[in-house]
Amino acid sequence: MTAVAPLETETFSPRQNAVLECALKLLVAGGEKALTTAGIARAANCSKESLYKWFGDRDGMLAAMIAFQSSKVRTPAPRHGAPSLEDFTHNLRTFAVDLLTVLGGEVSLALNRLAIGQAGPGNTGLGHLLIEQGRQPIEQRARALLELGRRHGYLAFSDTRQAFETLYGLVVRDAHLRYLLGDAPDNEHELSARAELAVDQFFRLYGRKLLKD
Repeated sequence: MTAVAPLETETFSPRQNAVLECALKLLVAGGEKALTTAGIARAANCSKESLYKWFGDRDGMLAAMIAFQSSKVRTPAPRHGAPSLEDFTHNLRTFAVDLLTVLGGEVSLALNRLAIGQAGPGNTGLGHLLIEQGRQPIEQRARALLELGRRHGYLAFSDTRQAFETLYGLVVRDAHLRYLLGDAPDNEHELSARAELAVDQFFRLYGRKLLKD
């Protein structure tokens, strides 16, 4: 597996996004063996030359697919210059719902199951891409959101990464493991309730108004 530079999904055009959606559907339907250049080009109605131009080799295509999937976990920008506490709380809940939705989706489950099947000492394949192009960009965006909350006085913490890991743990708990083992993902109401509880618990730990001077 060759090294792949981090991707900015904002640079993908609508046409490229449509191609990535087709590739992800092929992965879910047929596994990693279905991800051939010819198969993707046929399903997406584009040329193989276009695929190479946009994404490079097969590793580049996989990296782009994972980055595109991770971009579905939103960390909304404030609607105004300085977000209110209500806006900031809403953004945290949006992040939590998106994270659970993506982790429980067919695409992410297929990618993670493939990566687990390939895992082993010295293996730097699909699992490495999932961390580099999936988990790390999500963490970077979430940490930026947490930093925003700290700058505006809604949160207090000394270690941003530790705060993120706490939020991630409160949101995901054992849900991802259950999904991977075949448990049905939560419905929309359950996801919303889980996200609200996780954010409320996070504020109990890091909310500034609850911290002692």
